[in-house]
Amino acid sequence: MQLHSRYMNLAKLICLGGVSFAAAPAGAEQSPSSATRISLPEINITDTYRNTATKSQLTPEETPQSITVIDSETLEMRDADSINEALRYVSGVTTELRGGAVSRVDQFNLRGFSNYQNAYDGMPLMYNGWNLQPQIDAIAIQQVEVFKGPTSSLYGNMPPGGFVNLISKQPSLQPFNQLGIALGSRDLTELSFESRGQIQDSDFSYSVVGLARERDGQAVTSEEERQVFAPSIDWQASEKTLVNFNLFYQNDPSMGIYNAVPAAGSVYSTPYGRLDPDFYVGDANWNTYDRNVVMAGYKINHELSDTWTLLHQARYMDAEVYQENTYNSGLLSAAPPPYSLAPGADRTLLRRAYLTDETASALTVDNQLMGKFNRGMVEHNVLIGIDYQDLSSDIRYEDWDQTITPPIDLYAPNNYLINPAVYTGPTPLSSDFEINSDQIGFYLQDQLRIGNWIALLGGRYDQYNYEENGLKYGGPAVSEVDQSEFSGRAGVLYEFANGWSPYLNYAESFEPVGGSDRNGKTFEPATSDQWELGVKYSSLDQRSLLTLAAFEITKQNALTRDPSGGPYDLVQAGETRSRGIELESRYIYSESLMWTFNYTWLDVEVTEDNTGLEGKTPVWIADNTANLWLQYDLFEGPLNGIQLGAGIRYVGETQMDALNTDVVPDYTLFDLAISRDFGSANVRVSASNITDEESYSCFDSNNCWFGAERSVEMAVAYEF
Repeated sequence: MQLHSRYMNLAKLICLGGVSFAAAPAGAEQSPSSATRISLPEINITDTYRNTATKSQLTPEETPQSITVIDSETLEMRDADSINEALRYVSGVTTELRGGAVSRVDQFNLRGFSNYQNAYDGMPLMYNGWNLQPQIDAIAIQQVEVFKGPTSSLYGNMPPGGFVNLISKQPSLQPFNQLGIALGSRDLTELSFESRGQIQDSDFSYSVVGLARERDGQAVTSEEERQVFAPSIDWQASEKTLVNFNLFYQNDPSMGIYNAVPAAGSVYSTPYGRLDPDFYVGDANWNTYDRNVVMAGYKINHELSDTWTLLHQARYMDAEVYQENTYNSGLLSAAPPPYSLAPGADRTLLRRAYLTDETASALTVDNQLMGKFNRGMVEHNVLIGIDYQDLSSDIRYEDWDQTITPPIDLYAPNNYLINPAVYTGPTPLSSDFEINSDQIGFYLQDQLRIGNWIALLGGRYDQYNYEENGLKYGGPAVSEVDQSEFSGRAGVLYEFANGWSPYLNYAESFEPVGGSDRNGKTFEPATSDQWELGVKYSSLDQRSLLTLAAFEITKQNALTRDPSGGPYDLVQAGETRSRGIELESRYIYSESLMWTFNYTWLDVEVTEDNTGLEGKTPVWIADNTANLWLQYDLFEGPLNGIQLGAGIRYVGETQMDALNTDVVPDYTLFDLAISRDFGSANVRVSASNITDEESYSCFDSNNCWFGAERSVEMAVAYEF
């Protein structure tokens, strides 16, 4: 049966694993397995943009490690506005760790380890560790690449679970123009545009996207507002040289809330009832989050010869955020007498108010030399690179305690109690300090192919520096880190002619650790290693795709209490182990029907600790997750052009707190989407959590967040 062109393109994406890497040069030698596959329509792929997992032109099929690619059509169909939402249907990920009401950060864990730092076009989005995290809106993203497992052999300082790379929308020689409007739940109003194409008959092509969005936040009295503008220009300077200039601007004048609620009233029922998912524990008079991010960069891709290609890219970021917020300090009933004996103490929540004023500037540079050549029977894909990252950030912080900040009655809330005029500094926790960090890394990688055998070897040496200067929490800022580390990885994969490819890999990562023990010995980096055994399958007709992986990650040198020292003395004796099984599958059943099914089993445990956590599971880690997405397309008759999608998401139990005193219940959510293509216009209606199921995420019994409520959106896109 002949596949429709839409599914032919999808099959091509399955085969390649996305469009973020370069296609093989014309006339390149095919591997024995690839020579038997069907011929599919070509997709124009620019040499400048390469695969996340290897920083090279190697496809995910050829890489002995787990990789997930989410294309732009999938992002649009599922109405993903953020990376948190885009990762809902990816195995190995627990997303939206602070619930659905918190939209200002993309916070998730990969294979049991939290990750706060994404990459954009292969270079890290520099994060100051406080509240200034760049967040790329989905309007600017062509696709999302999820690399699972340690990545330090290519990217340096990274958490061990993996990381997410966002590929921006690229210039194209083919003209495309689109205007969009969307309306939806919580008074959503959104206007967007996209345009790309060749600039007359010149050597220049461009891409530009823009967005303006306003809506109410999930929590009462809160609002969300965003503007995005992201142009990019390609200059084909010569037959062998491509230069790209790009800019990204995002302004977020308001981004909802960040506050947590107690487990009592959300996860647990109380004599007073339960809190609604739109409950707000903060104050409308003291809720500000105003963020601006500007990034300007360029890329130069030059073919030095038929064998070697040089990619040089750099990006400068300038960002700022101002925040006013409150946080919980417990129920009044938990305070010492006589306060705990006051009427209504078990429904009165104490609060503290704080503000942060942060700026950051960052420079990232990456130089890659890639060569492809044969030595006898061995085909080599060699990558040699040097990259550099530099971040400077100024942070001011003030914190006012509950004697100044009015408490709130959880079951008769008044969100207009705070008088901002009383909040004048300084406070006992006044902070005004500067962070400076830099990292330089040297990396080398070689992929070797001998017949159907593929081996991947890589290593990287990093020098990392970090220091703080100024006033922090009422005292001097005295943190300083000067550490170096080598990280390696090795993997092997065998491609059978029938589409099955078993693989085995070992990979390492590191994270800098500041401070010293009670004897003055400075700490070493926290290191991690992973063993992964898996199999990948891609059918000869490209209808079926499957990846099954089993892994074990061990993180060493985590800080824990020194049993022979004082209450604040630390030693590097902590260890955490994460074991898991991941299944990802995609199947094109017929010309019209396709489905994806993903499942993850995780067993994460603190295996060494001196504070009572040994044997415990960290918070925010679901033991089981599974999801199914069905997509049905109609190509004939009066319903031609209709696309239907339906999804089910299951997230298992997580721990209530670090001591595992209780669990947060599991939940199952349902999503729907329908779109109709009218040629020059496309109409789409999408709904997430259609049954309006309540769900929760908790850090401890005093800090829980509601999951996203039901959301419905209708969007119209007009092409011209």
